[in-house]
Amino acid sequence: MPDTNLCLEALSALSGCNVEPTSGPSQLTPQDFVNIVALKEFYKQEGYKELEYPSLGTLSLQDIGDEDLYSSPPALTEGPGPEESLRTTVKINPQDFFHPQYDYDFTNIKDGNKKFLRGNEQYVRPCGWNRVALRVMQRYDSGDDWLGMGKDAWPVSYHGHNMDGSLGVILIHGGSPDNDQFLDAAAASLVAGETRGRGVYSTPDIKMAEKYCKSFKSKVDGKTYKVVLQNRINPEKRKKCQREDIWLVYVPEGRNDVQVRAIVQESIRPYGLLLKQA
Repeated sequence: MPDTNLCLEALSALSGCNVEPTSGPSQLTPQDFVNIVALKEFYKQEGYKELEYPSLGTLSLQDIGDEDLYSSPPALTEGPGPEESLRTTVKINPQDFFHPQYDYDFTNIKDGNKKFLRGNEQYVRPCGWNRVALRVMQRYDSGDDWLGMGKDAWPVSYHGHNMDGSLGVILIHGGSPDNDQFLDAAAASLVAGETRGRGVYSTPDIKMAEKYCKSFKSKVDGKTYKVVLQNRINPEKRKKCQREDIWLVYVPEGRNDVQVRAIVQESIRPYGLLLKQA
């Protein structure tokens, strides 16, 4: 497993919070993290400025002063900078958040023409990345089959931080994705120039996720890293967009915050934090 402090920095970059270690109970689970990362983008595209999240309170949806990637990293002895002091602080216990037994370093692996499946769908492995496993086994009432390799497993998707409806015209536009008018709505969206769809976006293509991923300069070693979340996505909840490399978890109009979080949890579950030196 990479340095624990480096992993906490990666979580901080993804969530927009200051993530710090604790020996006590974690304030957030891995599922909470994917909820926050995904919902930050969803609520931003809906025009909101803040996200209310249980146990944390109010989180700003604006990226507060992205660091200059070419500046020298602050010394480890320095206190938080002015931007960091404005962020919500989150305490997690690395022992119950990470699962080193299932870490896998893909940094020097090249799959070539090899094919892999998860849930009977192609799994494009994150070659070139180092995966830090998240502790998600036995955390869901439905069991762990979603995380396996059999027919009941969920396909793999990647979330690259800035992924939202601006990625392309979708086949679901307004109303329910199950009604008979969604193709007409898609055609109308082309005419109107509308490219946004209500929901949470991810991709089965790690290269696509990398284009939209978050980068940060580590205070641990001074190097710059890219970070992506590796998830499993519920095939019954996922909707394919016009672009084959973009998947949408649709959020219908009129859902409150609790219902929106429930939709995300039923649809996207994280199991890996991917790191790659930029």
